[in-house]
Amino acid sequence: MTTSDAAADPDRRFTDRDLSGVRFVRCDLSGAVVRGGDVAGVEIDSPWLLEGGTALLVNGVDVTPYVDAELNRRFPGREQRRATDPDGLRRAWAAVERSWATTLARVAAMPPGTTDLSVDGEWSFAQTLRHLVMATDTWLGRAILEQPQPYHPLGQPNAEYATDGYDTSVFTTELPPFAAVLAARESRVTMVRELFAHITDADLRVPRRNPWSPQHEETTLSCLHTILEEEWEHHRYAVRDLDVIDGRPTT
Repeated sequence: MTTSDAAADPDRRFTDRDLSGVRFVRCDLSGAVVRGGDVAGVEIDSPWLLEGGTALLVNGVDVTPYVDAELNRRFPGREQRRATDPDGLRRAWAAVERSWATTLARVAAMPPGTTDLSVDGEWSFAQTLRHLVMATDTWLGRAILEQPQPYHPLGQPNAEYATDGYDTSVFTTELPPFAAVLAARESRVTMVRELFAHITDADLRVPRRNPWSPQHEETTLSCLHTILEEEWEHHRYAVRDLDVIDGRPTT
């Protein structure tokens, strides 16, 4: 449905309605239009905001370039995530490792139990690391290395994994100790580092199958770009939630 179609459909048009405080989670709001609305305090978090040349217009101004530049400022090294040659990719991954090392040191200095705290129903810090284990297994183990069963049992699948018909039996349903999560995460970080250490330009051009949509062709490079995007996006989420936890009053 186009924006003009939605405007003509009374069931998709909200006029003089109080929608303050509503929360949209995993909803398609593409093409939504707000006219004369009070948007004070509105928070938007979209990991796909900067993909495919999309725009987010605020009072007629596309703010996506500002968002991209500001995230690069806040997270040094993020700007290297779209590198296209082996040396650039190695530098990009080194930046990822440095950023996570800083955040892991921060978490280690926080009160016990911090790693299992959730903010507004989001994944805890431990769950975030577990999801990155699963993401690495998907895009490196499955897509690039073509392992028949790449998944570590401590991996954390995304919310739609089961409803999309994928088998969750490989993943533990128990809450693992954080030391085990760190060990699993380090094993996957090492896998990526070792791949980058030896990768060539020819390797980057090798066709791969998209692990979620096998009919869509990827390349080794596009798979590695996805891994880098996953790392930076989830690092951003982790830092965001740690800031909230840090700001809570102590008892």
